[in-house]
Order: sequence, then structure tokens, then C-alpha cells
Amino acid sequence: MTHYDDAYRSDGLVFDPAREPELFDGVLSKRFFACIVDAILIGVFLALAALVIFAIGVVTLGIGWFLFALPLFAIVALLYIALTLGGPKAATPGMRMMGVAIRSTDRQRIGPIIAAAHALIFWFSMSVLTPLVLLVGLFSNRKRLLQDMLLGTVILNNDPLVRTRR
Repeated sequence: MTHYDDAYRSDGLVFDPAREPELFDGVLSKRFFACIVDAILIGVFLALAALVIFAIGVVTLGIGWFLFALPLFAIVALLYIALTLGGPKAATPGMRMMGVAIRSTDRQRIGPIIAAAHALIFWFSMSVLTPLVLLVGLFSNRKRLLQDMLLGTVILNNDPLVRTRR
């Protein structure tokens, strides 16, 4: 039994790059640019959160500034990813700009918990295994990265997904 045998199940639950190549065309480069857009947006939200904490500190005569001790980047970034990637559009704003979305391998949208785990595994793998871990996507038949494989998710072009839902 080859690894493609499960892709030809009669229930059609598994995305198959041989039968649906349009779902995977250019996905890795789109993910790269989406990541840059999302990093910029997270930076904007991080600056806004810092301004809010600064204002709270002024109003509370400095007591609110203790909030700067929190891991602000992690909180802002995880909320951003959990609410967008795990939301109804199943894509961050950067991913929507690039025309890609995330699905589980059984074609369902993922929730906020899986989206947050997706980000955490990505950050952990990048810090421990260096950016070389991104090479996994070049050799994966569905252009999946390590966090996709561990969580059972796949990033796909959104246009073919929209056409198949009609």
C-alpha cells in the first residue's frame, strides 16, 4: 500500500496533489509572503497594545506599566493567529491577501486551539531546528511544513476550494 492509496478513498476526504494540483500551485511562496504581511500586522497590533498599556500606566499613576512585564509579543501574536487562522475564514489577513487558506486533512476548518498550536509548533521548530526546517515543504507532496504534518493540516489555494463548495 503506497502513501497515495489513502488519497483515493471513496469518501474523498484527503486532499490529493495528483488529482487536485491547482490546490497546491505556488502555496509555499504564497505562505512566505503571507508570513511577511502577518508579521507587519502583528507589529502594528503590538504597537497599539503598548500604547494602551502606556495609557493605562498614565491613568493608574504607573501601576499599569507593570503590564509591560507580560510576554506582550506572544500574547498579541497568539491572539492574532488563533482568532484569524482559527476563525471562520480559516486564514490570517496575509493568507487572505495571498489567496490561501488552512484546512484539516478531512477538509474541515480548524479552530482557535489548533491555530494557536500551529503557531507555537512553528516558533518552536524554527528556534530549535533553525529555518532549515522550512525545507520540509520542498519535499512534501502537499507542500506541508512540519507543523502541518504534526497537526494534520494543509495550506491550500482558496479559489479551487471556493469553486468546489458551490
